[in-house]
Amino acid sequence: MSNNTLLNVKSRPADSPLIEMIWHSQSEQAGPFLSIATSRLELVVSHHEGQLYCSLRGPETHPTVAHCPPDGQWIGVQFKHGVFLPNLPISDLVDGEIKLPQASSRSFWLHGAAWEFPTFENIDTFIARLVQAGLLVCDPVVVSALQGHAIDLSPRTVDRRFLRATGLTHGAISQIQRAHHAVALLQQGVSILDTVELSGYADQPHLTRSLKRLIGQTPARLTSDPNPMPMSYQPTIAQTK
Repeated sequence: MSNNTLLNVKSRPADSPLIEMIWHSQSEQAGPFLSIATSRLELVVSHHEGQLYCSLRGPETHPTVAHCPPDGQWIGVQFKHGVFLPNLPISDLVDGEIKLPQASSRSFWLHGAAWEFPTFENIDTFIARLVQAGLLVCDPVVVSALQGHAIDLSPRTVDRRFLRATGLTHGAISQIQRAHHAVALLQQGVSILDTVELSGYADQPHLTRSLKRLIGQTPARLTSDPNPMPMSYQPTIAQTK
């Protein structure tokens, strides 16, 4: 979701160790925004024109222009890397989303059972119920690899575990996370050359290519455009210091 004037966004940490962040947003006006690449699975409850919808959104490997409708409200859960629904191949969600069928005006179907739409306040309990039912799991191999721990598995096996749990390779996740970090630095006023060094890019052209491919903006435009297009809300952008 957008992180500026299109939407009023608030977020909070979660009780569950499987969740990166819980957020809530309400649109203040209609308009386009830039949905940037992201490496995380996300569950979103939308309330628009009197209807509730629940959808699962997968990783996005490239930026796209999306539209924010007026008078909408959303609750979102961004899961940590390695968290997935074993009964739903995440490969089906890469660069897309699945809207879960409604069971009633207050519930939706998931794996043959009706689940009541969660609220911003009780979504921790909702996630705990999914885990208890075996509908949400975490692959420890992915977690360990991203933390830089040694893993006693072949690289091919690790790659398969990453694709199964995240829909992306280890390298693709690292590239997206590095681009998010670079955007955070630029938004905080860090110079382009310092951002190159602090984000681990080889040089300025390397940074420019990465941000154009994953964010849809060049570093120069991010730092100089007086009227930038709103970008999708990402916890790594909002919270990186």
